[in-house]
Amino acid sequence: MGSFKYAMRDGSRLIIRHWGLSALTILTSMAVFYLIGASVLLVLNTRHIVSMLEGELSVQAYLTPRANPSEVVPAVSAISHVVQVNIITKDNALEKLKARVGDWSAVLELLGENPLPDSLEIGVDKASSVREVAQALTAITDISDIVYAGRLAEKLSQFSHFAGQFSIAILIVAITASAVVLFNTIRIAVYSKEEEIGIMLMVGATPTFVAMPFVLQGIILGGLGSFGASSLLAFSYKGIIARLKDILPFLPFLEDGVVVMELGIILVGAGATVSLIASLVAVETFTKRAMKPL
Repeated sequence: MGSFKYAMRDGSRLIIRHWGLSALTILTSMAVFYLIGASVLLVLNTRHIVSMLEGELSVQAYLTPRANPSEVVPAVSAISHVVQVNIITKDNALEKLKARVGDWSAVLELLGENPLPDSLEIGVDKASSVREVAQALTAITDISDIVYAGRLAEKLSQFSHFAGQFSIAILIVAITASAVVLFNTIRIAVYSKEEEIGIMLMVGATPTFVAMPFVLQGIILGGLGSFGASSLLAFSYKGIIARLKDILPFLPFLEDGVVVMELGIILVGAGATVSLIASLVAVETFTKRAMKPL
């Protein structure tokens, strides 16, 4: 208990003594972890949007006039990646068209009958499978035409993949930058007490006892930075999503505050962990050199 009190007291003094560097470290850590949190939220929103839109993506297959929809359904259902097949009769299709364009009675009088064909609405498991399903449908002779949002499906799949890779790259760069800044901060603090540490080691102090104040200093700085980033992220996310919904009202963004809160807890834990590792490396490097015999 006495060792912990000493470590807390000395760690606090180190932060106050190097207040300028400490403030810079906290701001840097805050910026880094805000960037990490923002990139994670970007990926989560992208995957949520893709998953929601994938559920609405479908292939429309129009049947030949002589085709029996009930007989075509088993062949379509057997195609890989097909998860649902709905029959849209010509009467149902006409009702949907009337609901969109209004009264079509004058046109029907000229045509004499319903010109729309029977069709199948085919659901697929994911966006990247739409093209494959559409190509397989062309082999069924009872299908005369196929309509699908191929470009949209491909774009969704590509963007989801890109967002995941981008997030990983940002995560690696940001954590590396944070670790380097914290490492240098602790190393400067260690060098400022170089003579005192050398004396403590010579009179029998353990490397762990010597390292504790610096490790706590690093954890406090990293924890404060990641906590500040989490708070700023929670404060700004709601406003950003509201703005995006005004611009893109048709996209289903994540609005659950629990997601941001859980992400904030993870960021604080990650900040403390990165700080702990960087501090241990910085102190261990110095103590190993100090303990070498002259």
